[in-house]
Amino acid sequence: MLAVWAVSTLTMLVLAGALPDFRLQAESGESATRIAVTAAFGAGAFGLLSSLVWPLLVRALLLVPALVLGLLVFFLNGSLLLLALRLTPSGQGAAAPETAVVVAAVMSAVASATGGALAVRDDDAYRRRLYRLADRRRRHAAGRPGPAGPGTVFLQLDGVGHDVLESATRNGLMPTVAEWLGLAPPASAGAVRPRPTHRLTPWRTDWSSQTGASQLGILHGTNHDVPAFRWYEKDTREVMVCNRPSSAAELQRRAVDRTGDGGLLTVDGASRGNLFSGGAEQLALVLSIAARRGRRNRSRAGYFAYFSDPANAVRTAMSFVADVLREIGQSGRARFTEQRPRVKRGGLYPFIRAFATVVERDVVVAAVIGDMLAGRAAIYADLVAYDEVAHHSGPHSGDAAKILQRLDRSLALIAQVAEHAPRAYRIVLLSDHGQSPGETFLARYGLTLGDLVRAGCGLPVPRRAQRTHSGAEARAAVRAALRIPVEEGVEEHRPTRRSEPITLASGNLGLVSFPDVSHRMSREEIDARHPALLSTLANHPGIGFVLVRSEEHGGVVLGAHGAEIPIDELSDEHPGPLADFGPGAADAVRRTHGFPHTADIMVNSWYEPTDGEVLAFEEQIGSHGGLGGCQSRPFLMSPLVLSEPVQEGADLVGAEHVHRVLRRWLREADGPQVPLAGQERPEGARGTARPATRRPAPASQQNPADA
Repeated sequence: MLAVWAVSTLTMLVLAGALPDFRLQAESGESATRIAVTAAFGAGAFGLLSSLVWPLLVRALLLVPALVLGLLVFFLNGSLLLLALRLTPSGQGAAAPETAVVVAAVMSAVASATGGALAVRDDDAYRRRLYRLADRRRRHAAGRPGPAGPGTVFLQLDGVGHDVLESATRNGLMPTVAEWLGLAPPASAGAVRPRPTHRLTPWRTDWSSQTGASQLGILHGTNHDVPAFRWYEKDTREVMVCNRPSSAAELQRRAVDRTGDGGLLTVDGASRGNLFSGGAEQLALVLSIAARRGRRNRSRAGYFAYFSDPANAVRTAMSFVADVLREIGQSGRARFTEQRPRVKRGGLYPFIRAFATVVERDVVVAAVIGDMLAGRAAIYADLVAYDEVAHHSGPHSGDAAKILQRLDRSLALIAQVAEHAPRAYRIVLLSDHGQSPGETFLARYGLTLGDLVRAGCGLPVPRRAQRTHSGAEARAAVRAALRIPVEEGVEEHRPTRRSEPITLASGNLGLVSFPDVSHRMSREEIDARHPALLSTLANHPGIGFVLVRSEEHGGVVLGAHGAEIPIDELSDEHPGPLADFGPGAADAVRRTHGFPHTADIMVNSWYEPTDGEVLAFEEQIGSHGGLGGCQSRPFLMSPLVLSEPVQEGADLVGAEHVHRVLRRWLREADGPQVPLAGQERPEGARGTARPATRRPAPASQQNPADA
């Protein structure tokens, strides 16, 4: 504290000498000693005001949109400096308002850097700070029973596939993860390689390999009737978009109604940076509640926890600007070297990327640390940085590799804090999907999927194709933080005539719906209306296969050269047009076929097994959303003290299966028991039958042996 005070005093003296509108003495002049004393008092008063008054100011402004608050931070910080100068004994200090903002920002940054440098160089100092935070929370909780049993932290590395994680640990990009897996090199020559503390398990997504379907299944136990990232619902005439707050809220409501259970985090849980709440009481940056207004909206509560320290705002702002410049440099280099494949990365994208890689990461990590020091039983957080960068730079690019390095440092920080938490914590890493590389459908063929559909229907095709919207989660997070009305409403996709099709893209998965027909059209009906459409799609070289309902067979998968196989006849042994898409593809397609809101025509792009490449129907060179390659192969990394996710030789398939595994791990703790969610299917639901289970009895009525 004394060192930070001394450096802050020196900084104030330097700024007073360098800035004409900032002075620490009377206009007639004073002695050097008096000026130094004034600077010391001013720096001390500014530090105290930042510690005592700042949190109250930020809490009062909690309902201000998050990014606006981030800018307002600097003006409030400058006001505190002006007040501090008035409190000095001489009372002669003065600064112009705009200069006060600059001085306050520099002093906060210097103080933060000094404290951070001391903590980095002195592990004992760092540990003492953590102990003080933990002890303070324990004193607040005095008289209440302490946490029982270990807690669990679920950290979702959005979009990081199993193959990417393995490669990153082998190449030294993620030393923390490598150490957990026992892959880190020995500390010195002749030393024994550290024993692993975690196991790595791949799992297979559903056909819709994207955050909305996966995270809904993981947190709420069901992703029934989520056929894609975006789809058209004929009964409501609305386009559902997983990262739209109103759609996320509706999907969460449907999941709770279906399972009869609040979610994975209902018992002393916290949800941070997710699309859905998981039933948690502690919420921050959760999209499904971002559409709410008023004081009860806690989706931005994490910003208060982070910005309550003014140094955090300055540090994050500097990192934000640095990442914007880094992205501009990286995209410029890609254009200069004529890198292929490549998508446009101009406009607001550098700022959206920096929000995901800096602001959201810092706020979510700070919220997780606060939850651990508070001793909460279950914490689930999503870090979206890699997914955002990989969409535009590629999943195996150097840009994405740098993001993995930064994420590993965040994991190391969380692991260090766990050592000082009031309860033991088990850290589980997982991802919701991977990403598959490849150029876009538009770049290869010069037309979008919507253009191809219109051509197959005999409709005019626009000369200039419209750019498709990216499905990256960071865009929705930025909009929620700014309270900007959600894009991609039904009006955006409404055709000029109701007889024209609506074509939507979800990575390399396309959905075609005819809004003037109230039911899901059959192959026979589509052929009668547009005889060339299905053959145009199925035989196009950029299309892998097409799913459509059949009045004769219930459902058929169409492929090139007239391939047509009833969906009930498809299997891993007889995959038909799904042969290139690997094991489990037939089951995934069959399950989606049974959803009530599956589109009239489901289109999956071409896939090259040798290179693992797909053709995205969106403007992304790293994509996910359908079948094909690494996008369908995320990972689950769990401590060895937990039971095996699946029996040896068995596969972990589907987000709902992952949910049941995480539920089991929570029940294995000695703390509050988490009942297994029911899996009852509503009457009339179509698709592969699943065994129904009764809804769990209240905890007070459960037999301990059942747990």
